[in-house]
Amino acid sequence: MFQTNNPKQDEINVNPSKPLFGRRELIQGGIAFGAAMFATPGLYAELVETATQAEGPFYPNRLPLDTDNDLLIINDSITPAVGEITHLSGRVLDIRGNPIRNAFVEIWQVDSNAVYLHTGDRTNRENQDTNFQGYGRFLTDIKGQFYFRTIKPVAYPGRTPHIHLAVSTGGKRILTTQLYIKGHPQNLRDRVLQRVDAKSQATILCDFTPVNGSAIGELEANCDIVIGATAFEDHDGKMHGIGKSVRQGRRQANR
Repeated sequence: MFQTNNPKQDEINVNPSKPLFGRRELIQGGIAFGAAMFATPGLYAELVETATQAEGPFYPNRLPLDTDNDLLIINDSITPAVGEITHLSGRVLDIRGNPIRNAFVEIWQVDSNAVYLHTGDRTNRENQDTNFQGYGRFLTDIKGQFYFRTIKPVAYPGRTPHIHLAVSTGGKRILTTQLYIKGHPQNLRDRVLQRVDAKSQATILCDFTPVNGSAIGELEANCDIVIGATAFEDHDGKMHGIGKSVRQGRRQANR
């Protein structure tokens, strides 16, 4: 079971017998979508650690029936979610640029009507887009790469547009953060984002750019995630040197 910063969610077991990515093989192919944007691992002397941010109150209290990395289609529905289609990709790296494979990456965000999947979010609930998955997860490959197909985030009351992201290894949450649209005018008024210094802000601000040749206005966003400790892999394939207890992760996320 993957532990989170949400005690209620910790009661929900991730079923190891259920495939993480569901039925759409094209999603695995999504890794190739952003592959040309990835630099060779290990080239950097040292990277800037991705800024830690609070989990917020709306990590899903009930996992959706579909938990793969395509948030636009739920199971075998033929009706996609509404919103600007966005291909979100990146790598999970250690501080020296080495890839962290088999990292469990989760994202969650509001739908195009600014409604979270969490049942406690009553803002505009009657207009929830029930075709939007609202949550997705992915295991990084040998190059540390992850990929999601989602929508461009929209503003939530009192907040600038953002996507929540968490990374776990070995069943422990090692990073909780939020990703933002670089240059969005509401960023300057967002208290959560503005608590982060300018250098650290740069690690969670992402360019959302048009996909060349897309006839439907798709976007792409490439956001590398840097874990602020050197990780190493032992003979059994497990990562060490980056895990922290849930309690430690909670203290850091609430700073």
